[in-house]
Amino acid sequence: MLAHRLIEKKRDGGRLDPGEWRALVMAYAAGHVPDYQMSAFLMACFLKGLDHGETAALTEAMLNSGEKFDLESIGKPRLDKHSIGGVGDKVSLILAPLVSLFDVAIPMVSGRGLGHTGGTLDKLESIPGFRTDLSMSQARSQIEELGCALLGQTSEIAPADRKMYALRDATATVASIPLIASSIMSKKLAEDLTGLVIDIKRGSGAFLTELDEVMALAHEMISIGDSHGCPVVALFTAMDRPLGRACGNALEVEEAIATLKGEGPPDLVEVTIALSAEMLLLAGVASDAASARADLHEALVSGRAAEQFRRIVERQHGDPAVLDDPALLPQAAECELYTAPRSGFVQRVEPRAIGKGVTALGGGRTTMADVIDPAVGFVITAKPGDWAQANEPLASIYARDRAGIERGRATLRSAIVIGDEAEPPLPLISHRVTSAGVEVLA
Repeated sequence: MLAHRLIEKKRDGGRLDPGEWRALVMAYAAGHVPDYQMSAFLMACFLKGLDHGETAALTEAMLNSGEKFDLESIGKPRLDKHSIGGVGDKVSLILAPLVSLFDVAIPMVSGRGLGHTGGTLDKLESIPGFRTDLSMSQARSQIEELGCALLGQTSEIAPADRKMYALRDATATVASIPLIASSIMSKKLAEDLTGLVIDIKRGSGAFLTELDEVMALAHEMISIGDSHGCPVVALFTAMDRPLGRACGNALEVEEAIATLKGEGPPDLVEVTIALSAEMLLLAGVASDAASARADLHEALVSGRAAEQFRRIVERQHGDPAVLDDPALLPQAAECELYTAPRSGFVQRVEPRAIGKGVTALGGGRTTMADVIDPAVGFVITAKPGDWAQANEPLASIYARDRAGIERGRATLRSAIVIGDEAEPPLPLISHRVTSAGVEVLA
């Protein structure tokens, strides 16, 4: 009767107290509340919202549904980065090995694809043999050895959130500020961090499209972090176009490897270095942003970051040879160019349509049980504001069969819009938010 009563209460706009949140979350984690009831409850939360106290109580309940890392004895600052969804966002694959070179411990707990966005775990698992199902003890041992572990949310870490995360993806309840904030912060606080950097996407392809929504989410997570002694810095980055060029799991791994070798697309490099610099500043291992950026850039162009990623891949049972030969990654059976239908300016490259297109090709999930095809996706060279000649290549489609190529063409016809003029896109990095206030960067 507990779940039924609380569904009714939230459905009718009521407020749950901390004890009710704790009881419901613990009952669900223990299997005493079925998925269909939790799905109904999440939809009520999505529609009616949670106040700040409820969001904090939900975070606390999910955090305490499992175990927490104890990494203090490692003797290093412990930092992580989280992105609020993005199409083409492979930053974590570059940032984690890069920052761990600077005597910073990175216990990076990542997720799978959510909605129209890709997931870091799905990308990593496109590397043959790569294991993300590390236990807490395995992750700790690897962090002590290499400074970094790239793992999924184990059954030990916030297990209630793990189950609810999958339900939200399958029930269209992702884009809720309280549910996003509590889900992220419950996992991150379980990592025993000394600081956290959040990449909050804004624009047409983000879960939250309006600036006031993005700002509310940033303040919510900063407040939760402060209450647990974990300072949080949020950067707002553009998601009115895909980040980088590659969209699709194995394709994004290949682009991440190129970036680790100093050969990445400029927008991807800029966002990665900006987020990484914030981590070095939070960790106290850089004196100022300019020197942090210079050191990070050197680690990329020198190849040191790529070698660190090689060590991590090998330690997590992946094939390190993919760093030398990307053809060892899963390869699509069919590949075809998509060309400009007319001359003009690229007005839009719509990331939400691209993300849904990757899913339609088989590279994402529409149900919790779907198995993804890591090889499919798009490589899009067109950017908003570019001039395109008729029949000039704008993108490549990677599919498992000819029907997939046609689905990819249909996606790109709707996603890439060419016209006589183009409005400027959103600034790539627009705001920096901390507990001290908001800094407008562009």
